[in-house]
Amino acid sequence: MFGLRYDLRLPGADATERRRFLDAALEQSEWADRHGFVGVTLSEHHGSDDGYLPSPIVLGAAVAARTSNVLIILGALIAPLHDPVRLAEDLAVLDLVSGGRLMVIVGGGYVEREFQMFGKELRDRGRLVERAVDVMKKAWTGEPFELDGRTIRVTPRPFQDPRPAILMGGQSRAAARRAARIADGYLPVSAEDHEEYREAMIELGKPDPGPVAPRPPRFLYVAEDPDRAWEQIAPYCLHETNSYGAWGLAAGIDNGYGVYGDDADALRASGEYPVVTPDQCIELARSLGPGGTIVLHPLCGGMDPELSWASLHLVEEKVLPALRAD
Repeated sequence: MFGLRYDLRLPGADATERRRFLDAALEQSEWADRHGFVGVTLSEHHGSDDGYLPSPIVLGAAVAARTSNVLIILGALIAPLHDPVRLAEDLAVLDLVSGGRLMVIVGGGYVEREFQMFGKELRDRGRLVERAVDVMKKAWTGEPFELDGRTIRVTPRPFQDPRPAILMGGQSRAAARRAARIADGYLPVSAEDHEEYREAMIELGKPDPGPVAPRPPRFLYVAEDPDRAWEQIAPYCLHETNSYGAWGLAAGIDNGYGVYGDDADALRASGEYPVVTPDQCIELARSLGPGGTIVLHPLCGGMDPELSWASLHLVEEKVLPALRAD
């Protein structure tokens, strides 16, 4: 299976350029819908110099309007930065607009300045995540419930019955055990975090989720000439990894990204941003098995949409036909 992901970093862009970039993301979402992709993932961060997507729910509604089949995956939605009641309302409407295609991946966040921006404390994120998940579950029943001495009722209910899935992301023991207690699934940064989650699920008497599934790269670019393609896309990949990596270093966590400065050769050698031929992409997909998913990040780091389309068209013309023949 294939999916798309967008965070819409676009350094130095004016409003016109950013509008065209958003249009490209929507056009690619339509393309993915036509070609049987499983989902479009929209990520969230705030106040980033490169204009990182701050409103995945709003963009999710636009994706819903342009597609018919793909899941609209909000991941990760930084729950502590949202009013939980309003969040439940907005997500219910998005689920209705999409005809039940919403999946929510809740994250606790880790960028301290974002919490300051919203008047929140980073140290409270665990409690705020639990509060948000609890409110969503109660709100989506459509029945009244009590919250801080107030009576809350959220209508209309979501399209999905009983509610959209709530998964959790994370990179810590606490996040893994919280996901086992309150979420419908867990998407960890590392295999070790998955084992912590699995252990917690078994301790709670819940179904064993099994060993960690094969993990495809978080970025993949398909090209007939990988060396030439890398020269073209390397600046965008460097911007992405350096930006995420700097956030991780500031937070004192491993978020899966390194800081490489302008050393494109070192980044390529790391294997974190592979550029592969169509045949290599086919073999990678086969190696993941029938349950594996490759999530393409076509506008990574502000990539020129023409470059991103070049990769997607090779997937369409050479990769998908071979996999369907299987």
